[in-house]
Amino acid sequence: MTTVARLVVAGVLIVAGWLKMGAPAISIKAVEAYELLPTAVAEIVGYVLPILEIVIGLLLVVGLLTRLAAIVAGLLMLAFVIGIASAWARGLNIDCGCFGGGGALAPGQQANYLPEILRDLGILALAAWVAVKPPGRLALDSALGLAPGAEDQRPYRADIERDDDLDADEEPNREKDD
Repeated sequence: MTTVARLVVAGVLIVAGWLKMGAPAISIKAVEAYELLPTAVAEIVGYVLPILEIVIGLLLVVGLLTRLAAIVAGLLMLAFVIGIASAWARGLNIDCGCFGGGGALAPGQQANYLPEILRDLGILALAAWVAVKPPGRLALDSALGLAPGAEDQRPYRADIERDDDLDADEEPNREKDD
């Protein structure tokens, strides 16, 4: 379950970042449309956000620094929910810019914020799951012994334990030889 949650969150972040990466001006415009940040800060966020999304997504795919990556992903989702809810509450009619695009909608086109908020809350829940659970057997954190409980999830654990048991059996014999 954790591996699936990790990959879903990763996939969403990588796709969202990738779609914004090729058009930084549009990404900046999307951030500015929320009218929450000063222009200079919105510009920095517009450039950095796609890179951050892709990096966090890649960390989740390979399962490296999984807990930290999941926490950052969850915080991003929380920020997106707050931003979208704020735009909705203030009567802004904008495209969220979540998967590229963004900015004011065309006249006559109406924003539908509820599905976007529910989607991001679902991704937030998955990120929270990944943050509190062990990353799974298919994570580098487990293979490298970096995750809590990783000793139970390392590949070839049974082989390692057998080798350890053999080493333990040999030590008393060595003492007798001395």
